[in-house]
Amino acid sequence: MTILAFDFGIKKIGVAIGQTITNTATILNPIQAKNGVPERNSLKKIFKEWNPKYVIIGLPLNLNGKKQKITYKTIKFAKYIRENFLVNIELHDERFTTVEAKLQLIHKYKKKSLIKKIDSLSAVIILESWLCKLTVKNKLKYGF
Repeated sequence: MTILAFDFGIKKIGVAIGQTITNTATILNPIQAKNGVPERNSLKKIFKEWNPKYVIIGLPLNLNGKKQKITYKTIKFAKYIRENFLVNIELHDERFTTVEAKLQLIHKYKKKSLIKKIDSLSAVIILESWLCKLTVKNKLKYGF
């Protein structure tokens, strides 16, 4: 199954594509946004090219798990995606994904070209985290 992931932001929205066979994700170019409103043609192009069956969107929460201002904008973005692209949506806790993305850029990737795609690297982390959670659920469910 092809899965698309977003790391919602006010100026940029990180994008990653992944699948359940290898439980891995790949960075795509981020989408530009103005005050949280994504560039719609870019969104349409991504959905047309990848035809995902499922979309995971990072849910920004405070450290204590409470919602913040951007949480509500993210939920609005999720509703827009569901209504306009008719896909299943799941919001996934994204706490610390940007921190992890920055650490990976420093230690793993060491590529300056990826700095512009840090939001998409966060989307990769969100998606791979969700895939890991799905795998664990399935193992518990089926007893292997």
